[in-house]
Amino acid sequence: MLATLATLTALALGAPQQTDTTLPVRSGARLEVENFGGEIAVKTWSRSAVRVTASHSSRDRIEIGASDAGLHVKAEGHRGPPHVVDYEITAPAWMALNLSGVYTDITVEGAQGEITAETVHGEVKVSGGSGNVSLKSVQGAVTLEKARGRIDLYSVNEEIKASDVSGDLTAETVNGDITLRQIESSNTEANTVNGDITYDGTIKDGGRYRFATHGGSLRVSVPEKANVAVSVSTFNGEFNSCFPVQLTGKAKHRFNFTIGSGSARLELESFDGDIKICRPGAVSKEE
Repeated sequence: MLATLATLTALALGAPQQTDTTLPVRSGARLEVENFGGEIAVKTWSRSAVRVTASHSSRDRIEIGASDAGLHVKAEGHRGPPHVVDYEITAPAWMALNLSGVYTDITVEGAQGEITAETVHGEVKVSGGSGNVSLKSVQGAVTLEKARGRIDLYSVNEEIKASDVSGDLTAETVNGDITLRQIESSNTEANTVNGDITYDGTIKDGGRYRFATHGGSLRVSVPEKANVAVSVSTFNGEFNSCFPVQLTGKAKHRFNFTIGSGSARLELESFDGDIKICRPGAVSKEE
C-alpha cells in the first residue's frame, strides 16, 4: 500500500530529473537565480564560467537566460508554479550574485563580489562578499562571515549572526537575537524587539554605534584605548561595566559617560533588559 502511494505521488509530481549546464561568462557579469521552493547553494571556482546543476521534477524545466550582463536562472512549471528545485551552482569568485526565493534556503561560500540574497521561508548563510552585501529572510536565520563593505542584515522571526566582518553594518530583526563578533566598523547599528544584542568589535575614533532592544539585554565591548561618548537608557533593567566609569548627567532612566576624548558616539537602549559593557573578548567569553 505504501509503495503504491509513493508511486502515485511520484507520478503526480513527475519523475526526478537533473539539469547540468555550464556556460561561459564575461568579467563583470551578474548571476541572478529565482527559486520558489528548495535550495540555492552557490560555490566558487577560478573559471570564467557558471555551472548550473538542478534537481527537479520532470514536469518542470530550468530556463537559463544568457547575455553580456550575465545569467538569469529560474524554473518554469508545466502548469502553474514549479515544484521543489534544488540548485547547486558554481560561479567565478568575482561574480556578483542576486539570489531570491520563497520557500528557499540560500547558502553562498567563497564569493568575493556583491551579494543580494532574499527569502521568505528559509535560512540565509553566506561566507564571503564585498561591496554591497544584503541578506534578508522573514522566517529564517541570517548568518554572515568574512565579508567586507556595506552590510545589511534583516530577519523578522529568527536570529542574526555576523563574524569577521568589516565595514558599515546594519542588523535588524523583530523576534530574534543579534550576535556581532570580530567586527571592524566605524558605523554599526543593531535593533531588535524581542532579543538580546551582543557586539564584540571595534570602537573607532569618530565612529557611530547604536544598539537598541525592547525586551532583551545588551552586551557591548569597548576597547581599553577607545575615545567614545556613551549614552545609556534602560527602564526596567540595570547597567553594569567590567571597568570603572564615571557617570554624568544621570537621570532616572538615562545617563552618560565619556571615555578618552569622546570622539566616537555609542548609544545603548533597552526597555526591559540589562546593559553591560566589557573589554573585547570578555563579552564573547560570557556568551
